[in-house]
Amino acid sequence: DSKRITQDISIASDGQGNARQGQIVTVDIIEQPSFQSRPIGKVAEVLGDHMAPGMEIDIAIRSHALPLAWPQAVQDEIATLKPEVSEAAKQGREDLRKVPLVTIDGVDSRDFDDAVFCERKAKGWRLLVAIADVAHYVEPDTALDREAFARGNSVYFPERVIPMLPEILSNGLCSLNPQVDRLCMVCEMYISEDGRITRSRFLEGLMRSHARLTYDQVAKVLVERDPAERKKLGELVPHLEELHNLYKVLRKERTKRGAIDFETTETRIVFGVDRKIERIVPVVRNDAHMLIEECMIAANVATARFLAKSKMPTLYRVHAGPKVEKLTALREFLKELGLSLRGGDQPEPGHYAELLSKIQIRPDAHLIQTVMLRSLAQARYNPENVGHFGLALDQYLHFTSPIRRYPDLLIHRA
Repeated sequence: DSKRITQDISIASDGQGNARQGQIVTVDIIEQPSFQSRPIGKVAEVLGDHMAPGMEIDIAIRSHALPLAWPQAVQDEIATLKPEVSEAAKQGREDLRKVPLVTIDGVDSRDFDDAVFCERKAKGWRLLVAIADVAHYVEPDTALDREAFARGNSVYFPERVIPMLPEILSNGLCSLNPQVDRLCMVCEMYISEDGRITRSRFLEGLMRSHARLTYDQVAKVLVERDPAERKKLGELVPHLEELHNLYKVLRKERTKRGAIDFETTETRIVFGVDRKIERIVPVVRNDAHMLIEECMIAANVATARFLAKSKMPTLYRVHAGPKVEKLTALREFLKELGLSLRGGDQPEPGHYAELLSKIQIRPDAHLIQTVMLRSLAQARYNPENVGHFGLALDQYLHFTSPIRRYPDLLIHRA
């Protein structure tokens, strides 16, 4: 399957195992090639027939050497974990179980990192972003920690996840499932009426999610104002409406500071009979998606500020501005279309945002946006803070997904 392997591999008759002609297999090389002969291998694993359901996922997993099995040392460490949070672990935490925190995710999500709650205050809003307290369970330099570090993140395939943490944690103890006690790390923020975080604090909490909501469900309540859905959610509706009010203010502040909004289309694979791909459909982002996104960005900013103020070494999520040669190429491309990007050798995010708004109605908008996107560096993790160009933020990091991203776990420990 790999284009990088240019030679055929000879399989001796005694190295075929149970493999049949036309099946997809993985092989171990037992003899390297020479000038006169091909490499010799033996079948290590039979994945199945060429067009078998799910085969492309099995191939991708092997091609990228993604770890599937949990080492014995990890299994030994998690063997003592129970499905419920122990009473001992609940001690010394702020009890938030009566606060109507809710999770809002995709319909097919299985692990819930974050829950939110919002209420109106005299000069703005109080926003709670509660994140699963993974650091309580995954301690530094344990077998579990070493395996999570080696994996780096969870990998998502259609209908299948290869998690960073074993399922008793990723789908169980660390997942903010509804109506069960969970340990959490909470970022409490007070946000002004013009969308600025005026103060924040962090606390180790004990929470109980009051509902597992989906993006579509929340959009029905807030945007379509569906009477049946609103009645179903009852007492949660006023809090969701305050979340929506806060989102509108945060969105306005985002536009004001010049954050870049590239219109990308995410897709979802729909399977038919025998797990064959039937169609690929676009995922339409609604206000509920963007509401959660803004809440998470706010928590990430508050965390970055807190750790910088505490002079705590940490991993920032950085996004550098465009380099001169990339800018030159972009401007040459734009010139041919009668367009220009302001800002000279050091354009600001607002200049990109201004151009994006100008091209929205053009038939070639997608092409122009793609070329603009390629002129920017990729976002990455770095202990040196150089800010986040795309979001137009001086300080930014990832705090909100410690179940599926190792950098977030490091932030929680900090």
